[in-house]
Amino acid sequence: MKYLVLLVVLVVAIGIWRNNRAAPRQARPGPARPPALPQDMVACAHCGVHVPRAEAQTQGESTYCSLEHLRLGKP
Repeated sequence: MKYLVLLVVLVVAIGIWRNNRAAPRQARPGPARPPALPQDMVACAHCGVHVPRAEAQTQGESTYCSLEHLRLGKP
């Protein structure tokens, strides 16, 4: 009977040890991405919405938030 209890305790101890050993492998975070660089913002000449300069539509000195507002021009 005491060998059966010893076997049960040993099996439980091995199970706990294996679960604790496997947990750190899954918890490792991936490589961190660098933060995005700030962009210059410009206001739309038609509606005043601010958009990044890279996404703005430009005509002469004026910038617009979309092709539709570029077509409509200044109000």
